[in-house]
Amino acid sequence: QVHLAETGGGLVQPGGSLRLSCTASGTTEPIDDMGWYRQAPGKQRELVAVINRDYGSNVADSVKGRFTISRNNDVKLVRLHMTNLKPEDTAFYYCNAVISNTPFWGQGVQVTVSS
Repeated sequence: QVHLAETGGGLVQPGGSLRLSCTASGTTEPIDDMGWYRQAPGKQRELVAVINRDYGSNVADSVKGRFTISRNNDVKLVRLHMTNLKPEDTAFYYCNAVISNTPFWGQGVQVTVSS
């Protein structure tokens, strides 16, 4: 059974930085896309950043230049490094992994940007 374990998150002041990590377990299949989504209260879940097996990546326009996604295929790890955080980045952040065209989700971590 595939399990995605997220760490990181928390409370940070505007302009600060945080790093989220997510490790996949329970599978020997290669992982295709890995990514991060977020959902703020009253809003739909949205894509933040995605990275494929060949390390090609895309990030949402709203975080471009501030967030960086990376991964390590050997340990099935994906990270999201967030800098210059803004109050509008406040949301629950979810790790996503696609294996054999099936999406899997982590439980999510809270990121709060506030002074």
